[in-house]
Amino acid sequence: MIAFLHTGAAKFPQNLLSRSRQAVSPLFPAGVLKGFSSIVSRKLASHGFGASMAAMSSFPPQRYHYFLVLDFEATCDKPQIHPQEIIEFPILKLNGRTMEIESTFHMYVQPVVHPQLTPFCTELTGIIQGMVDGQPSLQQVLERVDEWMAKEGLLDPSVKSIFVTCGDWDLKVMLPGQCQYLGLPVADYFKQWINLKKAYSFAMGSWPKNGLLDMNKGLNLQHIGRPHSGIVDRLLEICGQVFSLPPSPSSTVTFEH
Repeated sequence: MIAFLHTGAAKFPQNLLSRSRQAVSPLFPAGVLKGFSSIVSRKLASHGFGASMAAMSSFPPQRYHYFLVLDFEATCDKPQIHPQEIIEFPILKLNGRTMEIESTFHMYVQPVVHPQLTPFCTELTGIIQGMVDGQPSLQQVLERVDEWMAKEGLLDPSVKSIFVTCGDWDLKVMLPGQCQYLGLPVADYFKQWINLKKAYSFAMGSWPKNGLLDMNKGLNLQHIGRPHSGIVDRLLEICGQVFSLPPSPSSTVTFEH
């Protein structure tokens, strides 16, 4: 799913602008998405994204250097299988000052408890068996995430970064649950994140019961693309929410120890 603003700055909710300016230290300042890919750039331009972002230029600086937008896809079925296993591990590194996507991490993950994807899972996520067969295990992927974090300078104590998710499931339930099942440690940088639903609730005064769909509607965002496609669609939709919603840190940061 990719969400962008419908047309120009006039479409941006004025009550959101006024409430955002009152926040003590907004997490998301103004900016324009650049440099992710030519396809994304064309979609941004076709939906008037730059004009809408210009309306947010008065937001003060935020506290984080980088936002790491994350959204897992996992094994699933009806009724649900247990344990669920991460099969797609995507991260977008978003510069907190320029709002440019500077880097991406993306790997498919080989499930080991239920190695065969169900038809329901493939239909929901678009991930077919050949995408996960022969791929690294979760342990290997986590090691590569750590290498990527180091290469991107995100492990430097002077660099402030935080993950952004739509809900708490990814980092409160899915990752720690699978790591516990496999006897793997959870890196400290996965223990703090911004829940975009809480940010939306703070800014708009209502809880998005249907997640991104409700937030799209409330923020006049256009829904484009396929749901549950981690790197191509869903992360970019969450990025669209990030641009549109400058939340309060006190209402969005969750800690799990």
